[in-house]
Amino acid sequence: MNRSARNRFVCMLCHLLVWCVVLSGTGAHGQDDSTRYVSKKTNDSLATKIANILADSALMQRDSVFYNRMKTKMYKHRLTRQLYDLVFQDVYNSQAKTGEVSQLEINPFKPFEGRIIGDIYIRRLGVFGQSVYDTLRRPGNWIERTGNRIHTNTRANIIRRSYLLFKEGDELNPTVLRDNERLLRTTSIFHDARILVLPRAGSRQFVDVVVITQDVWSLLPTGGVGSLNQFSVGFEQNNFRGLGHQFYAEVAYSGNDPRQKVEYKGRYTVPFIGKTFLTAQAEFFYLRDLKQLVFRIYRPFLTPDTKYAGSIEVNHTQVNNRVVARNDSILSVPLSYNYSDIWIGRSFRIFYSANDAEGKGRSRLIIALRNTNYDYFRRPTVTADTNQLYQDSRTTLFSIGYSRRKYVRDVLIYGFGRTEDVPVGEALSIVAGYDNAELGPRKYGGINFSQGKYLNKSGYLYALASVGGYIRNQQIEQGVLSLEANYFSPLMRSKWGYMRHFFNTRYTAGIDRFDNEYVTLSSSSGSGINTDGIGINNDALRGTNRWLINYENILFSKLNLVGFRVAFITFANLGLVSFPDRPLLKGPIYQGYGIGFRLRNENLTFNSFQIRLAYYPNIPNNSYPFRYAFEGIPVLRFRDFDLAAPQLIPYR
Repeated sequence: MNRSARNRFVCMLCHLLVWCVVLSGTGAHGQDDSTRYVSKKTNDSLATKIANILADSALMQRDSVFYNRMKTKMYKHRLTRQLYDLVFQDVYNSQAKTGEVSQLEINPFKPFEGRIIGDIYIRRLGVFGQSVYDTLRRPGNWIERTGNRIHTNTRANIIRRSYLLFKEGDELNPTVLRDNERLLRTTSIFHDARILVLPRAGSRQFVDVVVITQDVWSLLPTGGVGSLNQFSVGFEQNNFRGLGHQFYAEVAYSGNDPRQKVEYKGRYTVPFIGKTFLTAQAEFFYLRDLKQLVFRIYRPFLTPDTKYAGSIEVNHTQVNNRVVARNDSILSVPLSYNYSDIWIGRSFRIFYSANDAEGKGRSRLIIALRNTNYDYFRRPTVTADTNQLYQDSRTTLFSIGYSRRKYVRDVLIYGFGRTEDVPVGEALSIVAGYDNAELGPRKYGGINFSQGKYLNKSGYLYALASVGGYIRNQQIEQGVLSLEANYFSPLMRSKWGYMRHFFNTRYTAGIDRFDNEYVTLSSSSGSGINTDGIGINNDALRGTNRWLINYENILFSKLNLVGFRVAFITFANLGLVSFPDRPLLKGPIYQGYGIGFRLRNENLTFNSFQIRLAYYPNIPNNSYPFRYAFEGIPVLRFRDFDLAAPQLIPYR
């Protein structure tokens, strides 16, 4: 068979296979029992079926369900799989894997701006198997199928009542829908989310909206065993009974400790109460060195359009604080105090532009007022020479700031394939205040500036500059200067997977800090990128000035172990630290180098697991330069440009 005849045969076979798939799947669509549409209007079965058919038909058009089903069938055999790859392209997977999703910045809701929202349908996907971009994908094994049956999805009425920024009858605002997608993705109960707008047949005024959500597996057991006489057990439930409530409890037992044999800690959180977007939280810790009871209720500036934000917190704390003095002596300082914190903020829109609603049109002027109060019952005697840290005090802070932020979608940065919303914009805030403390009143002043942007085909760069301190008797005390820059490269393709480079540097200088205040290069976990240290704990790595440099390379491999994606890492960490009696640049450069790999399943609430081997050649009092560790790495978050409570420039 010559080449042209072979090509004609392949084309004819492809057409035949396409028609076979179409005919064999005509009645199969819409039979997935693990996903449902919920309409608020009626419980009538006929109306529900009609709504399901309408939503399913629109989703088939928008999600390319037809081609996903075809791919599933054709991938069962080698020949048909090769034919499918020859004729069709898997658009979403291609974009997700190559980072092209970051180029999809035209707001998809723009063509429907100003139309009236008719019906809102909620579609909840199973935890495993499906995705918001491939709703017909099936669980891969019996474990995933069992997990979907056991897990209780977030209730549709909870999503509708507590997590949506719009309602039926509203005029469709493209930026509100875009913000709502991001809001759903950033909550701890959803793995991913997507919103679709469906033109209503025969109407130019009304549209329907479909909200697709996919939960994460919400139950996480915790604990460990040291011996029969020393163990801990607990759990964390991030979506209690599908209500979105979060509950954490853990009990530890140590039979050989004469101070306290049983320890307990717990937390209960109720997020987004009704349409107020208020979150309430209670915490209780009953540990050997910490007894604490905390209540707080708060509402952040969730989106640039949020007008009011604030928080109220009260707590009672008893703690044995471990303090390392500058002469290397270690002190245990028993403390008991009440703490209260209240703040409120207001956002005002500025530079409004209808033609640039997602650029400068999202600029905001934000003012906020905050009051904090410490009342000590137990502490060391307060004097100007021996104890300046633990004073009864009442601090009032006022801030005024400018914020502009939008979000660019990308993948494979801190996540292992989920959609990530990268903040782009800038923020400038000025903080002024008054501290009424036991050793005398003093004023406070500070300024913060941060900016983040995608460079032209060169990656993402974030920069932060902060300076602040107290003023007493025309002198600065407890001052701090902080400079920081974070960078990650574009996603690069290799035959082993996809790769990024990360670079982070932070400089911190203390100005007339108290004797027991310092910064450190120590870091208890992680390879160092986006952490505060070089990856090892050591009390000798302390000072009032610090310069830290971290580099990390991550290869997101094609390996998938029982649903866990595997990423390989290499890293290098360098740090300088010194007290005022020695210039920072004249000190030794502390170093850490290493390799390792991480595993993560984005459908689970577990932290990423990391195994690393590191080499620390010149850490003081370190007899073992090679260190290995198996540890959990929490999900890293981007620095955003939303201004919140006025705060002191942190010295860390």
